[in-house]
Amino acid sequence: MNDDDLDPAAIGAALLAGISVLVRRVRQVGVDGGLTMPERSALSLLDRTGPTTSAALAREAQITAQAMGATLAGLRERGLVERRPDPDDGRRIVLSLTDAGREALRNKRSARVELIAEALTGGAFTPAELEQLAVAGPLLERLAQHI
Repeated sequence: MNDDDLDPAAIGAALLAGISVLVRRVRQVGVDGGLTMPERSALSLLDRTGPTTSAALAREAQITAQAMGATLAGLRERGLVERRPDPDDGRRIVLSLTDAGREALRNKRSARVELIAEALTGGAFTPAELEQLAVAGPLLERLAQHI
């Protein structure tokens, strides 16, 4: 590998292009009783942040409070999210995942992991390439933390 191959702009463009295609394909995976993209995003945010308000979720997702409210209403109807008074301020309502919500999120993630695992074991990658991909995962996560 020469210095021309280590151009940060070229590496960034290649990574962004590859990751974008991968994410688009993986997001298309359907799961029985599946979640819409906004629903999955809301559940993922709740999973990461813990109990929080609808307004805080909307800000984090960069969508309107009304859009988040509609998404959360559907999740509540399906028993995936629950509302409770904020223990620090009884005037506010916080939302949290139910066990069913965690399971729905886990099922979606498992289906995606299985899809990727099947692609990796389908013979399209050499053992050396699989080793490179194994190293790339943690590096991509570290890259994301520095953005």
